[in-house]
Amino acid sequence: MLDKKNLRFETRQIHGGYSVDQTGSRGLAIYPTAAYHFKSCDYAANLFELSEGGNIYTRLHNPTTAAYEQRISSLYNAVGALAVSSGMAAIFITVTALAQAGDNIVAAPFLYGGTYNQFRVSLRKLGIEVRIAATERIEDFEELIDANTKMIYVESMGNPTCDVPDLEAIARLATAYDVPFVVDNTFGAAGFLCNPFDWGANIVVDSATKWINGHGTAMGGIIVDGGNYNWGNGKFPQIDGPSEGYHGLNLYETFGNQAFIVKCRVDGLRDFGCCPSPFDSYLMLLGLETLSLRVAHQVESCRTLAEYCLNHPKVSRVSYVGFEDHPGYKNAQKYYRFGASAVMNIELKGTLESTVQFVESLKLMGNMTMIGDSISVVTHPASTTHKQLSEEDMAAAGVTPTLLRISLGLENVEDIIDDFEQAFECVDNE
Repeated sequence: MLDKKNLRFETRQIHGGYSVDQTGSRGLAIYPTAAYHFKSCDYAANLFELSEGGNIYTRLHNPTTAAYEQRISSLYNAVGALAVSSGMAAIFITVTALAQAGDNIVAAPFLYGGTYNQFRVSLRKLGIEVRIAATERIEDFEELIDANTKMIYVESMGNPTCDVPDLEAIARLATAYDVPFVVDNTFGAAGFLCNPFDWGANIVVDSATKWINGHGTAMGGIIVDGGNYNWGNGKFPQIDGPSEGYHGLNLYETFGNQAFIVKCRVDGLRDFGCCPSPFDSYLMLLGLETLSLRVAHQVESCRTLAEYCLNHPKVSRVSYVGFEDHPGYKNAQKYYRFGASAVMNIELKGTLESTVQFVESLKLMGNMTMIGDSISVVTHPASTTHKQLSEEDMAAAGVTPTLLRISLGLENVEDIIDDFEQAFECVDNE
């Protein structure tokens, strides 16, 4: 018998969550339903008290979404996954499952702008303090941890700097202080480029809108539970203690190493309602089938474009994690397949105005706040993803007026280089 647990990534991205049903259909079905018929009132009662599994309401469960969650869980070799409506929703549900007013979380300094604002503005209003480390040195994380710290949070590759933290060292720190280690692995492409669980992470969040979907056609987020944290350590009574919303049910005693992902579902989705539509889950399933092929092409194209930009007279700096001069190079070689990603940054010579002129002169590249798409995309972080930050915070995040984030798509990279050439000709940035 073939052991599906030992199948390689490329096989699991197709077969995970898939089984032949009574119709014999090759494709997974889309279940466009909000509600489900209950076999009996006793069965319904069992579902609502969590003593029996089944479909209650699509806000909590849907067969199409369940197949998607199973595929993601398989790719990460995890104990469970939960699909939500966006990457930001995935972060919010994770944080609020672990922390409450009076608690704090410790985070890396290199964060996506939306995450930064959620951490520094919205969570603060809920009474949850987010402490941003000065650098990604272990001692800078450690000095911020106290008895009320409920998690350490990093991005496996920072957005937009592409810096790669030392995941294994941070995991050791989290273990030493017995707090969960949470990693945003959006750049890790659902575990194909990087699987933080291999290096000691406990929870992964991911913006499925990016490489998982891969075609810019749907929003989504995913939470993945590695099943490797001891929720019975006394620090999380909301997981190992009487649940107020379920008549005192103890989630850890009932669900064991899946207690965290169950809490995110039965409390997070129930109360906040940020579930994906069945059709969006179906689009994510389709995207996953070609993920490894797309990402390998994009990584190769990114290196080619980075080498072109390195020698261009109108480019002042190329920040590409596959080059030895990048601060994340050593860690990328350790933690990322191919030692690189499909995203790079460049800083142009000139001013904010000449940089905007270059962006608006591009013909093939999409001017969007997007990465991981089949279309190559250029983003100007200073006027988009990090616009809400103060000048000081923007500088700390590595964002300058002439910085551009480039995400490679599926085009022939020589055509992208030609597009750059004609755009440079339109700009006088001397």
